[in-house]
Amino acid sequence: MTVPRHKIPAQRRQEILRAVQSGSTHVSDLAQSFGVSEMTVRRDLRELASEGKLERVRGGAVNASGEPPFEETVVEQFEAKNRIGAAAAALVRDGQTVMIDIGTTTLQAAHHLHGRAITVVTTSLAVYEELVPDHAIELLLPGGVVRRNYRSLVGVLAEDSLRQLKADVLFLGTSAIDDQLAVWDSTMVEVPIKRAMIAAADQVVLLADAAKFANIGVVRVCTAADIDRIVTDAALPAAARAAIDDAGIEVTIA
Repeated sequence: MTVPRHKIPAQRRQEILRAVQSGSTHVSDLAQSFGVSEMTVRRDLRELASEGKLERVRGGAVNASGEPPFEETVVEQFEAKNRIGAAAAALVRDGQTVMIDIGTTTLQAAHHLHGRAITVVTTSLAVYEELVPDHAIELLLPGGVVRRNYRSLVGVLAEDSLRQLKADVLFLGTSAIDDQLAVWDSTMVEVPIKRAMIAAADQVVLLADAAKFANIGVVRVCTAADIDRIVTDAALPAAARAAIDDAGIEVTIA
């Protein structure tokens, strides 16, 4: 849909906000859709960001209201996440390099890594804050644009940095997993980061409570072929178990 040029700025900004909320994120795409210059779109995005209605990222914007704040999700199903985190941390050996994705379950894995002689690479500021007091752990942050709502690092700088790194294991978070074990996320701006981490890791360990197997995501991150192990908290649905057997994925139930 193309919005007429004669719309006043306030009307156009509301239309742009709706477009961002439905998935349009890049300045060039928004400019083409709304029939205005990229400079105008950037000005509108700055105004909307100043009002807290969206978050600016390199090249565009993401919806600030469609995702609950990190502080809310971290307490949901905490006991299950804690068990999953402990089981995942037990897989790590001293001397390894561990990548840790954003997420409240992966944060619990970080919590159980204290005292280990390892290197941790993360785009999660929550993981950084958890581990920074621990001098046994070498921490590496790839940089990037800060998503305040979810306390993560995203964008081209983060993606490029991750492409220069290798890790022994990745703890991958997710919003949803389908019957074929494809991993999905609800926030598009995080997907390139997740894919870069998957490419950098020798072993990909998906941390997901059993409820995630009934959720629905927006963007596919990877397929079952990219997953080596799943750490979860309960028996998985029959369809998922069949896909696990076909893909040869190991499962740990915490």
